[in-house]
Amino acid sequence: MNPAAATERVEALREQIRHHDFLYYVRDAPEISDAAYDALFQELKALEERFPALITPDSPTQRVGGAPLEGFTTVEHTAPMLSLDSDQSEAALRRFDERLRKALGDRNVAYVLEPKLDGLSVELVYEDGLLTRAVTRGDGQRGEGITENIRTIPAVPLKLRGEAHPVPNRLAIRGEVLMRLEDFERLNAQRLAAGEEPYANPRNVAAGAVRQLDPRITATRTLDVYAYDILKAEPFPAHVTTQQQVLAALADWGLRVNDLCDSARDVAGILQYHQAFEAKRDDLPYEIDGVVIKLDDLAAREQLGDTSRFPRWAYAHKFPPRKEATRIVKILASVGRTGVVTPVAMLRPVELGGVTVGRATLHNREEVLRKDVREGDLVRVQRAGDVIPQVVERIDEPGRQRTPEFRMPETCPSCGTPLVERGPFTVCTNSFECPAQLAARLAHFGSRNALDIEGLGEKSAKLFVEKGLVRQLPDLFDLKVSELMLLEGFAQKSAENLVDAIEQASHVELARFLHGLGIPEVGVTVSRDLARHFGTFQAIREASAEALQAVEGVGPRMTEEILDFFQQPHNREVLDALLDDRIHLQEGAPSATTGPAPLDGKTFVFTGGLERLTRNQAQEAVEKLGARATSSVSKKTDYVVVGTDPGSKATKARDLGLTILDEDQLLALLREHGVSP
Repeated sequence: MNPAAATERVEALREQIRHHDFLYYVRDAPEISDAAYDALFQELKALEERFPALITPDSPTQRVGGAPLEGFTTVEHTAPMLSLDSDQSEAALRRFDERLRKALGDRNVAYVLEPKLDGLSVELVYEDGLLTRAVTRGDGQRGEGITENIRTIPAVPLKLRGEAHPVPNRLAIRGEVLMRLEDFERLNAQRLAAGEEPYANPRNVAAGAVRQLDPRITATRTLDVYAYDILKAEPFPAHVTTQQQVLAALADWGLRVNDLCDSARDVAGILQYHQAFEAKRDDLPYEIDGVVIKLDDLAAREQLGDTSRFPRWAYAHKFPPRKEATRIVKILASVGRTGVVTPVAMLRPVELGGVTVGRATLHNREEVLRKDVREGDLVRVQRAGDVIPQVVERIDEPGRQRTPEFRMPETCPSCGTPLVERGPFTVCTNSFECPAQLAARLAHFGSRNALDIEGLGEKSAKLFVEKGLVRQLPDLFDLKVSELMLLEGFAQKSAENLVDAIEQASHVELARFLHGLGIPEVGVTVSRDLARHFGTFQAIREASAEALQAVEGVGPRMTEEILDFFQQPHNREVLDALLDDRIHLQEGAPSATTGPAPLDGKTFVFTGGLERLTRNQAQEAVEKLGARATSSVSKKTDYVVVGTDPGSKATKARDLGLTILDEDQLLALLREHGVSP
């Protein structure tokens, strides 16, 4: 075959394959068998190998990249990707409707209703019909560039069609990446068979998959993408004036659009749609957590505009928490950072308080026996304090045969050390020598509230311990680029970045270092209180029980844990090795002459998501002014900062009559005292 004939045949094959990809991955209506499709694909691949000059980026053969990425770049969005105002109450929905009718008049109010997909929001950018960029939502203004990973998802066309709607020269689309429940359950079954812990929920898997540095790993995850909005188009299609026409255009361009969308003229129609989906949500092939209501008329949307956080023309009517009955798939013994071996129930995923839960603690062996829960049991699950999922009780199923009682292992599942019983708890005493404990301590040491080492997470910490590169915590600071490059997932640039990040993190504030040590009972707030009170690490290390209990928030139990930690010979060895030219502490002894800080003695509690600050940035900002950031609301709380999707803390704050700040008010308070986070 000569080059001219090859060019003609390659183009014909690509058009056929794109057509069948569209039918299979977007319309779920294949026309040909898998074998026939494979024959077309193999013919195209062979021709491109024979004539390499014919290979183009949009060819179906180029979906999976070869080399791992060095790291994700931060990319500015074409247009802001805002959050949605949301609530579960009918009253809040009616207020949204009334506000729009007051601003626009009844004649201009018509809604498009869409299932609220529980996935990862992304921006897809096409230039001249070709996919050129994919970006995570990030903070709404910028996100991570994940183009190579998104290219591996078959439902995302590399080249747009455009039969009834001409494709704009430049087009930015918003969509949702998700994993279907069937694929999620299949993946978890494979992990269990391999002796690995299953994933908690499909959303986490999808989010993790698109953030893999190696696109080949992303390609092994069965992901889907639904498109639902045009962020920007140049030129904007003149005939597209409503959201319904937006969805029709997206579908015509070859993108998957949810076929369960509908329309409504009033609240009654919205509630009917919402109730129907709440009743059948368990029968859907993917997770949803509510419905999205959007004003249909695009010109009216422009008239209403946006706030700094969400559009005024859209609203999410969330579902109340799903019934908390689910089934235990497996009970695993999990070794924690402090050596406590905890029985953990791996669950069939269930939504609790807006969070999909796939695992729950069973606390200890006595609790398992008391509740008499076993693998395969139907149980009731709740989130303790709106945070930690736990199994409350077993639901009796008369006539159903149960599996044998669960027993804690006799030896540590990580290092094989004989386990000991301390009251109701089962403990591995191998401390820093136990791989599971060391890996967990390592990940905690590099976490955001500790040394904040970018690139050091749970996965890399486990890898370093498994490969013997880190046998003790101080070994982290001796890692070499050449050693890291031998590990899967590390190239020269990523290895250099991690070594540089570790070096930068070695110069660390005292409070962060204290938190990173993982002293039992000592969290972020207490670490900061200790650092503020004593000023130096040596003073904390040598403090008596009386001196420790003089610090606010430090009681007898915590004092005992702190003293025991510093008295352990092995811990002393680790600390000496860290402070021997590896860690350089930024300390500051308290000064008696320094005046009180503007917010000295004030207590803040944060609930819900913030748009312009991370939770950590907000807490550090108020602490710079002398305040304390705590996790629980009480009568002694001075300020409760409420973000998007707040939990029960906001309700409790209102009931107690506490001062409530939104993000704008918090920022104004900080600026008033000279802090601009």
